[in-house]
Amino acid sequence: MLKAKILFVGPCESGKTVLANFLTESSDITEYNPTQGVRILEFENPQVASNNKGTGCEFELWDCGGDTKALFPPWRFESCWPALMKDSHGVVIIFNANIPSHLKEIEMWHSCFVQQQLLQDSQCLLIAHHKPGSGGDKGNLSLAAPLNKLKLVHSNLEEEPEEIRMEFIKYLKSIVSSVSESRDREEMSIIT
Repeated sequence: MLKAKILFVGPCESGKTVLANFLTESSDITEYNPTQGVRILEFENPQVASNNKGTGCEFELWDCGGDTKALFPPWRFESCWPALMKDSHGVVIIFNANIPSHLKEIEMWHSCFVQQQLLQDSQCLLIAHHKPGSGGDKGNLSLAAPLNKLKLVHSNLEEEPEEIRMEFIKYLKSIVSSVSESRDREEMSIIT
């Protein structure tokens, strides 16, 4: 069975924990409670197989705290980021599109967690999370150059919860495909 590690990162109060709980079917908690450090959720998704034989995949979803007051300056938690990133297969950057500063902050998250790990665009997903009562305007977001190449999905758990679930399953499938291909290449290099 394959294992895949996915990081949920982004600015404070963007909805990472609520989305993590919803997408992993871990809890119905929808109240805001800041994540201190990191929270690891282990789960399987029967709709995601690691190959055409139906072998499953176990996922670790690392829900990382996003309190920028603790991060900037002097970036006290930055020294822990390499440990969080170690052996990760994908990064989901979650932000609240209704908070203008989040658009700038996600550039930093992308730089630190995606570019520094040399992850491919397919290993990253942007989620514009719309909190209950925020409307869910899916207007055109002006994202900076490296971000505008990434897959962007909008999530609104009040109005379209299954839409984000289906997008996340597609993302998981692409991660599993990437992990499987990497494992196959490694096995072939050992054989040859």
